[in-house]
Amino acid sequence: MISTDRLILRRPRLEDFEPYQQMWLDPEILRHVAPGPFSGEQMWTRFLRQEGGWQFFGFGYFVIEEKSSGRFVGQMGFQELRREISPALTGTMETGWTIAPAAQGRGYASEAAQAAFGWAREHHAGRRVTAIVSPANVASIRIVEKLGMQLFAQTEYHDKPVMLFDRIL
Repeated sequence: MISTDRLILRRPRLEDFEPYQQMWLDPEILRHVAPGPFSGEQMWTRFLRQEGGWQFFGFGYFVIEEKSSGRFVGQMGFQELRREISPALTGTMETGWTIAPAAQGRGYASEAAQAAFGWAREHHAGRRVTAIVSPANVASIRIVEKLGMQLFAQTEYHDKPVMLFDRIL
């Protein structure tokens, strides 16, 4: 568990699935990530793979919880997806975050990202971290830049343009 002034970052629990699913049903959340909504089965699989990352690689996604209310506000973390993308990201700690619409605009993504990167430096020093960002996702580009990540490629993923960023922890 990681604690910041306003947030708690912790491993997911089964009871997080409902707010996780609600977050991913929002079209604004999907706008930069997927061509359309995920089915219930796809969301369940995406949720379960988060624990798989922790079990197999020693890293995964954290649930972001608002300290003052205990409310689920999103997720932030690292994954190894073995995406079919060039250049390849296999073997890196691919980072990402999603903030529920009701919690956006409060700086939670930046606060959670800084905390998660601090944790990663402590537990995975020297590892390469990567991020895939849509060129239209200005908010996420600002976050990767705040994290000290550098653009290293522009390519396509699922027929959409993406920017690839990286840094060494």
